[in-house]
Amino acid sequence: MNKKELKSYLDFKVEQYNTLHFIEADPIQIPHQFGKKQDIEIAGFLTATIAWGNRKSILKNADKMMEFLERSPYDFILNHSPADLEPLNAFVHRTFNGMDFQYFITALKNIYLNHGGIEGIFNKYAEDTSLQPAIHHFKQTFFELPHARRTEKHVSDPLKNSAAKRLNMYLRWMVRKDASGVDFGIWEDLKPHQLSCPLDVHSGNVARKLKLLKRKSNDAKALTELDNSLRKMDPVDPVKYDFALFGIGVNEDL
Repeated sequence: MNKKELKSYLDFKVEQYNTLHFIEADPIQIPHQFGKKQDIEIAGFLTATIAWGNRKSILKNADKMMEFLERSPYDFILNHSPADLEPLNAFVHRTFNGMDFQYFITALKNIYLNHGGIEGIFNKYAEDTSLQPAIHHFKQTFFELPHARRTEKHVSDPLKNSAAKRLNMYLRWMVRKDASGVDFGIWEDLKPHQLSCPLDVHSGNVARKLKLLKRKSNDAKALTELDNSLRKMDPVDPVKYDFALFGIGVNEDL
């Protein structure tokens, strides 16, 4: 395919996969349970944090997280007592355990009380063409309280050459607004052109087959290469192609 044919093909695949049906089997269904902005962004962040491994397990455990937070994550975070955190010790998703969960709740309270919320940090450190430096600063702020060092591995850092797939997916949810009602677009000060494509095994493999990506490792350098390719096809909303790359990778053979 030439460049024009490739763009037409991927635009078609975006229309095919960027629909409400996408929500049914995707972790984004968890924040879609809520209507309040802060509940959506907190549920989204916690869900994205554990979004690796078996998708059924992700959905099951993310829903358990919401149960632990009494289906009111923002209220729980702002008003919990130390005793309220004790039941969270029972939570586990792969290497993310109850101790990690407890720290995440404590850190989120600090962020909402002292840093203008999750959105406030990203607004402060966003660059016009990238949110990757803002992810780095978010991680620094998130771990400014005393914590177990092991918990740090659950928040990626692009400045340490991570593709930060889960956080870029989360940012897509919060920043990008689509007519189909999949992505929320509730962070209006940030724009879709600043986003980076969530790069995982599926999207990476498809991108390489379509010659959008040459680098073999799914790291920060590969993410920059993929972003540059996607922004040439749509400089305003490049990460819409995440739906195409992921959808093809999971459901089709190229």
